[in-house]
Amino acid sequence: MRKIQTALIGTGFMGKTHAEGIRRLGNVEIAAVASITEQMAREFADANGIARATGDYRQILADPEIQAVHVVTPNALHYPVAKAALEAGKNVLCEKPLTVSVDEAKDLVATAEKRGLANCVEHNLRYYTVVQQIRRMIEKGELGEILIVQGTYSQDWLLYDTDWNWRIDSKENGALRAMGDIGSHWMDLIQHLTQLKITEVCADLQTFHTKRKKPKGEIETFAGKTLKPEDYTEVPIDTDDFGAVLLRLGDRARGCFTVSQMSAGCKNKFAIEIYGSKAGVAWNQEQPDQLWIGERNTPNKLVVKDPSLLYPAAASYADYPGGHSEGYDDTHKQVFKRFYKRVADKSAPVEYPTFADGLWGMQLLEKVLQSSKSRAWVKTEAATAGKA
Repeated sequence: MRKIQTALIGTGFMGKTHAEGIRRLGNVEIAAVASITEQMAREFADANGIARATGDYRQILADPEIQAVHVVTPNALHYPVAKAALEAGKNVLCEKPLTVSVDEAKDLVATAEKRGLANCVEHNLRYYTVVQQIRRMIEKGELGEILIVQGTYSQDWLLYDTDWNWRIDSKENGALRAMGDIGSHWMDLIQHLTQLKITEVCADLQTFHTKRKKPKGEIETFAGKTLKPEDYTEVPIDTDDFGAVLLRLGDRARGCFTVSQMSAGCKNKFAIEIYGSKAGVAWNQEQPDQLWIGERNTPNKLVVKDPSLLYPAAASYADYPGGHSEGYDDTHKQVFKRFYKRVADKSAPVEYPTFADGLWGMQLLEKVLQSSKSRAWVKTEAATAGKA
């Protein structure tokens, strides 16, 4: 059977992550890669065994053999690249956030629907095995009515004013950085698990480093911590280092979460807690195979991932038996596996986050920014809907 031909547009941290995940599928081949320059694309292609490399992504889109593309560029380029790919008849998997504005996201949703193409926004954090177990527990009523949600997504890789990444620049990333980059993940997951939409937000965003020292050369994500003073240029900063959000979820649930890229010691602390009228659960991405379950009148439990002991619908998100860890890279593979099933067969179920999910995420981020600026509660479009 001929493999599905796909291409990567972008060669940074996420480009490497996507390349590794695609390779693990077996039925998909990375036929080409595009980057800012042909040299950068060629270096990436040589390092990853990809035949074709180009500095112009439009050359890839013009190839009728390419069936799908992964958009792993800086955020500001998500919309024009994904739009061009859809118009060229390509199925598109795009990193989150989907775009930098609601209007752009709406246009991508409409274009994908009009063209009848598979479209996915990469909210991979839904796909940890024990996270899926949480969803099945909630579906079965084991937590009772959802009352409280809380948590954080905290990192420390931008703690110092000498730390730099393209995400810091609003021209490349959009108006929201910590909230847009990782807050979008937190809000997506809490709604995915509870099946309740966020109906109202009250947000406070903060930029602690109003000036940062930008390296004079290129720095890869999570790297570049040993430069000297003469290697920097000081620049003003207008994106958020930290955010805190009070929220209302569905008709009755309440909650709060924080996001930070300046929390010393937190490498990737994505933590959620969900408490219902019967029980509560907690999970932390830094210990991805462990699920805490708490009850009022019986001892608490710490469940370790073992597909043979989980609900079948959750176990289907694991490819290894108990005692064999599945982490961040595996979540990408699980999304890709389901996306390419749809690429190969248009009648296959949509078991991945779509551009419509990405649009809803952009609408929430817009409300968070509005709330922080107005210093007030702001209702979302789901204020009267309740259920997701």
